[in-house]
Amino acid sequence: MSTIVHFEDLETWQKARILSGKIYSISNGAAFSKDFELKGQIRSAAVSVMSNIAEGYERGGDKEFVQFLSLAKGSCGEVRSQLYVALDQQYIRPDEFADICAHAKEVSRLIAGLMKYLQQSSFRGSKYKHRS
Repeated sequence: MSTIVHFEDLETWQKARILSGKIYSISNGAAFSKDFELKGQIRSAAVSVMSNIAEGYERGGDKEFVQFLSLAKGSCGEVRSQLYVALDQQYIRPDEFADICAHAKEVSRLIAGLMKYLQQSSFRGSKYKHRS
């Protein structure tokens, strides 16, 4: 794993950002945009994915980071579930559903991989480094 200085350096966060952009884009569609509850919920979940990755990283401890990654992974699942509602209501086309759902699954896999890495690593977090 390469050196990460900022949360923006994390591939996981970068892919979560793309997911959020895709969700915002599709939820602007005519029928989708009129379903205010679903539109707000799916957008909130998508933003939560990238926000929890960023917040966990900024906390500076590996255990806290893993906890926030767990929240991000849960929000990723929430996005996928809500995509089914959008598909069932014909707010999105099957090809849009397949593309975004596949991207959400990739983000979820990346989050799981980062969690596993942190749990197996001896790195405890930047806030535990000795300062001179």
